Amino acid sequence: MPNSNAKIHCNQRGGQEAGRRELVSRSLQSAQHCLEEQDFGTAYAHYLLVLNLAPELKTSVKETFQFSLFKWAEELDSLARTQDLFNCYEQALELYPNDEVICNSMGEHLFRMGFRDEAAGYFHKAVKLNPDFADAKENFYRVANWLVERWHFIMLNDTKRNLTYLKAIENAVRSGCKSVLDIGTGTGILSMFAKKAGASFVYACELSKTMYELARDVIAANNMEREIKLLHLKSLDIEIPKHIPERVSLVVTETVDAGLFGEGIVESLIHAWEHLLLQPK
Repeated sequence: MPNSNAKIHCNQRGGQEAGRRELVSRSLQSAQHCLEEQDFGTAYAHYLLVLNLAPELKTSVKETFQFSLFKWAEELDSLARTQDLFNCYEQALELYPNDEVICNSMGEHLFRMGFRDEAAGYFHKAVKLNPDFADAKENFYRVANWLVERWHFIMLNDTKRNLTYLKAIENAVRSGCKSVLDIGTGTGILSMFAKKAGASFVYACELSKTMYELARDVIAANNMEREIKLLHLKSLDIEIPKHIPERVSLVVTETVDAGLFGEGIVESLIHAWEHLLLQPK
């Protein structure tokens, strides 16, 4: 009897495998037919089924899957079916999480819809995955021009200003301020000044996703990613001990352009004083 049961299970598994192969083959044929008929939505659905049933085919069907996705996304975009469009890209990125072409295409749709910060994140990921991907690099630089305020470049090239900040931070750290919070870190320059000055703990927060990712890259390039804790948060949302373990002894910031009115720097500094900064005795 045991041998008989084993044969039955073996036959069942064999039948299931044969059924799977048959369904995959039929779905591939149907997908190809739909592409020929320019029925891109149905072709995309067939490829989803194929890739879920036979993940081993990811490499061989990748180009035609991408083609179906992009054509279907164009139709969804023209019909203003935004949520369906995003759902398709989310499904595609679950199957191909490290595909720079899909990331770049997702970024292009987001950019056209006005989600520039989110678009920059996808362009940045595409460039990270493939530094030689010219389209993604061009897109990232283009969206960065929208998001990285011009005054960042002016400040970074203002040697006198930077030296003044450096000396002030050094003096504060030497006088006993060993924990520092940088509000609106931008490129991360003030946080790095604080760490180089000898601060034991340095925290930096940045609301803009683009500037947050830029700061992360700059800090990593200076080998300080383990020494500076970077938070993608508004300072008003920082909680103790959830985000930082305790109150800091020094707050630094350089958000004094339109942010004075638009991003609530006065509120941020009051919040830092009341909740995040050590009070004098």
